[in-house]
Amino acid sequence: MPALNVEFTERELEELRALAKERGTTMKSLVHEAAAADIARHRALREGAEVFRRFFTEHEAEFAQAFPEDEPAARAAHAA
Repeated sequence: MPALNVEFTERELEELRALAKERGTTMKSLVHEAAAADIARHRALREGAEVFRRFFTEHEAEFAQAFPEDEPAARAAHAA
């Protein structure tokens, strides 16, 4: 399996050791789980943003009607 060397400051390494011990796991597992969780969060945010963009695009006219003051032409008129 591919591996990655990660550098930490002495303080970060001490805190990582303490956290791994507190959780009853290895430092390697702790770092792996944290990275995997961050990847999953990033994927979920990206997918959620795409769902929102699709929804907004599909309902653009309804949003424009409901919030006319937020339309680009209305904002430009207020700025002038």
